[in-house]
Amino acid sequence: MYRQATKSDASAVITLLFSAIGNIANTLAGTDDDQQAHHVLEHFFQQKGNRISYENVMVKEENEKVIAFMLTYHGSDAASLDQPFIDRLAANGVMAPVIQREAKDDEFYLDSIAVDPDYQGHGIGTEMLQLFERQASERGYDKIMLLVDQDNPAARKLYLRQGYSEDGSITVSGHIFDRMVKKPEIT
Repeated sequence: MYRQATKSDASAVITLLFSAIGNIANTLAGTDDDQQAHHVLEHFFQQKGNRISYENVMVKEENEKVIAFMLTYHGSDAASLDQPFIDRLAANGVMAPVIQREAKDDEFYLDSIAVDPDYQGHGIGTEMLQLFERQASERGYDKIMLLVDQDNPAARKLYLRQGYSEDGSITVSGHIFDRMVKKPEIT
């Protein structure tokens, strides 16, 4: 079952988030310590009005366990959603801005997506991509975007099969990602 995330999903979603974005999670949290970063990001997840808030997350649940998630928002909201992270980093002596802008103002952005390793290979990732595209269509967005790590050819292949095309590249936390865009069918 797919559903909107709730605050109580914090631990499960942040664990999956780490698997999806690696050291970008540490950059957002402002620490190299994974345990501390996990704690910081759980706190942000449970708050409204930031990039990784439960408000922006859909989860797939099976037997009362979160087995997958996706994090989405519109590019025009990115600056305001990143501001709580920038404020926290600045308060801890990290020079702002340190958060790379990923989505353009006219793009609905799939920031992160991950499936629990025990459930991979069963089409859940593809289902979540379709859900992302439905959300974009229902909200009237005419351009969707996601990033794919250049070191992840399997994911790139999936996105190309789903009709995405390359639109340049971007470096985030030392990793090079290709921008993948698509125009969803507006219903």
